[in-house]
Amino acid sequence: MATGVYISKFLAIAIVVLTVSSIGGIITMIIVYENERIKTQPTAPPTTNSTTPYPAGPPPNMRLPGNLIPESYDIVLQPHLYIVMNNTTNQSLVFTGNSTVYFRCVENTKTIVLHSKEQNVTAVKVTDLDKEKIIKVDNTILYSNESNFLEIVLDSVLVKDGNYSLFTAFEGELLDDLAGFYMSSYKKGFIATSQMQPTDARKVFPCFDEPAMKATFRVSLIHRPGTTALANGKVIGTTLEVIDGETWEVTRFQTTKKMSTYLLAFTVSDFHSIGSTHERVDIKVCSYSCTFSTDAYFISTLDQIALPDFSAGAMENWGLVTYRETALLYEEGVSSTSNKEWIATVIAHELAHQWFGNLVTMKWWNDLWLNEGFATYISYMGVDHIEPTWNIKDLIVLNDIQTVFQVDSLASSHPLSSKEDDVQTSSDITQLFDSITYSKGAAVLRMLADYLDERVFLNGLRKYLQAFQYSNTVHKDLWEYLQEAVDEDSSHIKVAEVMDTWTKQMGYPVITINTTNGAVSQEHFLQNQTSDYDFEWHVPIRVMKEGEPIKIATLDKKVLMPDFLSEDGKWVLANINCMGYFRVNYDPVNWDRLLSQLEMNIHEIPIINRGQLIDDAFNLARAKHINVTLALRTTKYLWNDTEYIPWESALRNLDYFILMFDRSEVYGPMQAYLRKQVGGLYQHFENFTMFSTVPEQYNQINAISVACSNDIPECQEMARMLFDNWMTNKTSNRIHPNLKATIYCQAIAAGGEKEWEFAWGKFENATTATEKDKLRYALSCTRKIWLLNRYLEYTLNPDKIRKMDAVSTISYIARNVAGQAIAWNFVRANWNYIKGIMSLGNLIDGVTQRFSTDFELEELWQFLTDHDVEELHLAIRALEQATERTEANIKWVKENKQTVLEWFKNESRREQLN
Repeated sequence: MATGVYISKFLAIAIVVLTVSSIGGIITMIIVYENERIKTQPTAPPTTNSTTPYPAGPPPNMRLPGNLIPESYDIVLQPHLYIVMNNTTNQSLVFTGNSTVYFRCVENTKTIVLHSKEQNVTAVKVTDLDKEKIIKVDNTILYSNESNFLEIVLDSVLVKDGNYSLFTAFEGELLDDLAGFYMSSYKKGFIATSQMQPTDARKVFPCFDEPAMKATFRVSLIHRPGTTALANGKVIGTTLEVIDGETWEVTRFQTTKKMSTYLLAFTVSDFHSIGSTHERVDIKVCSYSCTFSTDAYFISTLDQIALPDFSAGAMENWGLVTYRETALLYEEGVSSTSNKEWIATVIAHELAHQWFGNLVTMKWWNDLWLNEGFATYISYMGVDHIEPTWNIKDLIVLNDIQTVFQVDSLASSHPLSSKEDDVQTSSDITQLFDSITYSKGAAVLRMLADYLDERVFLNGLRKYLQAFQYSNTVHKDLWEYLQEAVDEDSSHIKVAEVMDTWTKQMGYPVITINTTNGAVSQEHFLQNQTSDYDFEWHVPIRVMKEGEPIKIATLDKKVLMPDFLSEDGKWVLANINCMGYFRVNYDPVNWDRLLSQLEMNIHEIPIINRGQLIDDAFNLARAKHINVTLALRTTKYLWNDTEYIPWESALRNLDYFILMFDRSEVYGPMQAYLRKQVGGLYQHFENFTMFSTVPEQYNQINAISVACSNDIPECQEMARMLFDNWMTNKTSNRIHPNLKATIYCQAIAAGGEKEWEFAWGKFENATTATEKDKLRYALSCTRKIWLLNRYLEYTLNPDKIRKMDAVSTISYIARNVAGQAIAWNFVRANWNYIKGIMSLGNLIDGVTQRFSTDFELEELWQFLTDHDVEELHLAIRALEQATERTEANIKWVKENKQTVLEWFKNESRREQLN
């Protein structure tokens, strides 16, 4: 609602008349004074320093002042890189270029403030387009702080509503830092490519590098003859030109749609492409090897390119989507079914961005989830529509909801929509690219779509996209257009009122249900402390009772609800299919009834809820809402379940027990229990594994992994045999692609130097990215510490382990109990190199997951003390979360170790008695 001050019509007219009269009087006085001054020609007063009404210096915060609005750019870039080298040529990693930005002034100013980073700006020219004259530049200042401001001080004023242009010439380096305009290499040669998101367009050319500063872009690339240039638009012409005595190709591209700077992209390579023309769009998939293609959308061209080095999984640049090779390239017989599903999901994610992010963009990075949460959620819908047999939409529960629950139950979490002022620097922005933004964003949108009804939800989205195309939004805009669709459907849901509780507050609730009296309440769920916040959520809950259909209810405060009252001793189950973003706890009697049902007939409980009961129970136990033995009881029925979601939920939670206890006396009895529970699952898949057929890949992989790592002899012998056959035959590998990663890992873990060296040789010579990834993971499984140490050293050499893979490789090694301590020591010893690698948050998370001792906590604090804030700026949040998690782990182990040990021992004795 707008606010303001209101006055009477008569008073307003009187004020206007008085104002006009006063201005007229002042003008008359000035004219009379000037005439008299000219007649008398008085002596000029002493010269004083003139004052200016216009602000000088950079803005007081890290944001552009907003007084200049870019409308279009003309950009010329010339990478001097040689794509293919010969013995007589020295490689050049320089790029040069120029840019002209045409902008409108909305507030008088004598300075132009925009962004520039790590460039040498060699020429600046400002033109008044209305008067067709050059404006003199008094000074150019590049600020070295994190603002990356380039301030251009002018001799005269840029006036409101005036139209101007700024020409800059510049030069920079094509580094291998995977940011801005950078250099990548592969066996055949080199490639110049780009990654602008979130704030690296400024590394390429001076620009207004904020997402709301949308403009059109006309790009020309000057490149070596025989190479191919790509950018966001269609090629409109290529010519040969002589520049500085050398012949170059000049490729000019169609002007883009109005878009943010972070969506710009260009590449120069000798890659091949395969084209596909559809009704509305030409699609090309580019790579130096194999290809994968897909249908698309509403602009005239869509290029998709697989890059040898890429920091993200993929990037949604409008018209030129860039990918890691593993996210785009699929080879039948080599890549696994999970590789195919991953590729389809990533492509769907990037195509979803063409609407959510590219067409309609968040105004500022604090609402990044409007881009990433939507793309994540819609990717599941898109793939499920194309391949419903994959049931991929259910995997959001495992891949996103259960995963982000862990982070969002920490006191160091953050809301989906932060305050704008809390997100200022590039470091602030980069840290928002986390699981809260992606996974929680997707989870709450899934919950909202279910609550409103998907038909109403999609109708509101269409309205939202239509209203804000080529523009920017805040989260309130989304609520407004969803509300319009809700009202049209005659529903009484207040969208903003509901959703503000999920987007403006961090964390999520645990819903506690007492089925003996129907009492339902909520509280902020935290893993290791009580909440200091008075949070309250508007919670939609789907509930079913034994033998009765599903109902939906809503909860705000503690209430008595008949739908949650048990009748005739029947169980009650809430949050059906995990459509809500919350955990559920019950009274002990209802827990017993649910677990008894699982023991008697698992099919009465939906598959997703079987996984939910396990995941909720383990996390409720860690937060002391229930006893740890109740959580462990939820896994006892699994000997009779072959479904993936329940097993994966159990294994992920038992993995926490492994991380906490695999260096203690608890681990032996725990392994004995796991051998007993996985026996049936392994036998279910055993024949399929031996004959390299795969009926259901994910749980077959679980069966092999759990059986082999817990010393089931038949499994270990099978893995050794299959790997030995490959080592003997060398060129013939009959291990099914779906099982390669786990078979390789188990064989290398059981083997020694010979197996490791064989796998390393295969890794070096692999031509398929998915095969290289499987081998790279498996190499971390060895128990030989000297081999793990050598492998860690390889991550410092991009010729051995690419920079984009360094973080995940170190994390793989840290997951290995033999490698955890050396990986942590390695990170600390090489921090000056490692801090320049993307995904520091993932790295810190990976190498500290096992931390559960006072000594390890002290090491974390010492690490924080040894480095200043500037050195740690991209890892601060991850280190805070690691510290909080370590404190929680220490406390949990001290409180539960003996109880857990006795439980596993008792289960082992019971098995022996049977």
